Amino acid sequence: MQTPPPATDNTWLLSTIVIFGGILALLVNYIIWKGRSPKGDHIFRTSRLTKGNRIFPVYFVVSQTSVTKTQPQWIGKNEESVHIAHVSSIEVDTDVIFSTLHIETSGHNPMICKGLRKGDAVKLKQMIERLQLEHFKGGGRA
Repeated sequence: MQTPPPATDNTWLLSTIVIFGGILALLVNYIIWKGRSPKGDHIFRTSRLTKGNRIFPVYFVVSQTSVTKTQPQWIGKNEESVHIAHVSSIEVDTDVIFSTLHIETSGHNPMICKGLRKGDAVKLKQMIERLQLEHFKGGGRA
């Protein structure tokens, strides 16, 4: 009579796969949660296909009074905000698909953003210029 081969215990392998799968699911969930869109009327997001935006895309939020650049990080976020009246010049450098946006400000560091779609970069520039015109037409002060 033949004896069956001894059963191998593969529970450690299954446990390891489940633990790594759970950690991977938590990591993906965290990346999606950190990359969610901020609140605002006019929001522009960079593409994840460009350098520096692969995990967390940069967001520009334009309101009636300010331009805010938000860059999520693993812990916290980096947020720069400039009043519309403090924007001195806007330069859009376009490539085949994506654009680089340079917003020069008076008294602040320049805001540089790589990876905006060409249409979004041009629309963002026109929107800031229109808001500046409305601000200064109304006799607004910074």
